[in-house]
Amino acid sequence: MSHFQGIEVAAEVVRAAQGGDPRAHETIYRACRRPIYTLIRRLVVRAAIADELFQETFVEVLRNVGAYSGEGAFGGWVRSIAVSKCLMYLRSPWHRSLLYLDNDDESTAPVVLLDGASHPDAQASASTDVERALATLPALTRSVVWLHDVEGYTHAEIGRLLGRTASFSKSQLSRAHVRLRELLEQPARATSCTHVSSTC
Repeated sequence: MSHFQGIEVAAEVVRAAQGGDPRAHETIYRACRRPIYTLIRRLVVRAAIADELFQETFVEVLRNVGAYSGEGAFGGWVRSIAVSKCLMYLRSPWHRSLLYLDNDDESTAPVVLLDGASHPDAQASASTDVERALATLPALTRSVVWLHDVEGYTHAEIGRLLGRTASFSKSQLSRAHVRLRELLEQPARATSCTHVSSTC
């Protein structure tokens, strides 16, 4: 489920922020900082880059809060800014090209677990496995998975954001699901092999 589900910023707070009230800015920051950072870290594994994008996102949110028309959820508007920042980074030619993203080495980056402490042991373990598996995917593929499966973007929306087609998004998601299933089944197979045969 998207971390932006359930974010509530009162209309009067948004109006105050649009008028330049620093207390309203702080309220918005406190309400949105965790989901913004969580989203950014899911799309961009490297912590230093994620921190920069987090700061850039909030600068843009607070500078442009006056552009929020009131149509749609405020959290959704904030999310769109965060997603745009992340994808601009991922597509930036001075970092890497889209073709390079499909072969990048971000799988070697350490996995940072943002939510595990709040889960029971079994659920935390499953969450850890999923996060580790996601972290092995190329950045572009991981972005498609997160935007579609968690944030609820359609393939057409993802295609537009990436400058590609809906079919491209669908193919990336299909490949990612196959890879994730393989990765998540490996520990189970390894465990069963130790009880059945040493030749598995």
